[in-house]
Amino acid sequence: MRLMQVLAGAAHGGAETFFTDMALALERRGVVQKLAIRGFADRVSYLEASNCDVHTFKFGGPLDLITPRKLDRMARDFQPNVLLGWMNRACNVLPRGPFTRVGRLGGYYDLKYYNRCDHLICNTPDLVQYAIGEGWPAERISYIPNFCPVANQDAVDRSVLETPSDARVLLILARLQRIKGIDIAIQALAKTQNTYLWIAGDGPLDTYLRKQAMECLVADRVKFLGWREDRTALLKAADVCLVPSRYEPFGNVVLNAWAHGVPVIATQSQGPGFLIRDGKDGILVPVEDSGGLADAVRKLIASPHLSSQLVVNGASRVAAEFSEEVVAGSYMDLFEKLKTKRSNLI
Repeated sequence: MRLMQVLAGAAHGGAETFFTDMALALERRGVVQKLAIRGFADRVSYLEASNCDVHTFKFGGPLDLITPRKLDRMARDFQPNVLLGWMNRACNVLPRGPFTRVGRLGGYYDLKYYNRCDHLICNTPDLVQYAIGEGWPAERISYIPNFCPVANQDAVDRSVLETPSDARVLLILARLQRIKGIDIAIQALAKTQNTYLWIAGDGPLDTYLRKQAMECLVADRVKFLGWREDRTALLKAADVCLVPSRYEPFGNVVLNAWAHGVPVIATQSQGPGFLIRDGKDGILVPVEDSGGLADAVRKLIASPHLSSQLVVNGASRVAAEFSEEVVAGSYMDLFEKLKTKRSNLI
């Protein structure tokens, strides 16, 4: 299998993190691949350290005429069986040629950017229905969810983050954007006791959220950690993982929590609402309900039995549906199917 992957994403983000996870998973399975990405130094060095063949491009938008030409040349020279594009900008410039072009859809995007694609991969059944509703043929769509690897990292030392050893740690892994509902989590924190909130992420609301923490009189219990690459270390040190999003198409963080044995509380937004079976492998609360979120935190902290039950059931879900073995295997099966179909047409 010869695979060329194209990512024109940001320096940080859930889709970008999963791109890296998937690239490494396929590399471990012997897929011959080339990765065309923006030149963010951390991502480039991390992928190269894992023996991935990385090539950097500007991806400057409609006025950038150089990147599409370079991608075309790269594809002609490499002759991949499959071209996999991640998100709008990449899929909009996928090279044409005698290979199957696949767009990976992780949100409710405008499908005009996927006109060059022969097939779509959607990471939730709801996205499949969205694409069909937008006129995409059902036989050219596959549902394949995400997975979350577990790194070999020790738990973060709480004292380094000025957090008492006997406190309950609530962890958020998210960009600091309104859709992530972090302001709701800060409001909920003010309604709980002996709890600390770790926020691992960066984004435009940093100053606003810090001010809100002061206004809610919890600034001493909120730790803004910035963007972190040690999610395993943070999760191992946390008691509860929060996903308070107003909008979340999938919810990689839910899988993060399950894979690391941390109970998760999330809002009933699209992705978490699809993933979580309320009361069995996680707790769901209404969107924008700080009181409901605080109640769920108190309930979980007060019931070690419930917490253990959520952890066990979450681990079972990962093993059955969201492990690297299952998800990467589904990608490879699809690529082989599309490769064979393309060969039969030539």
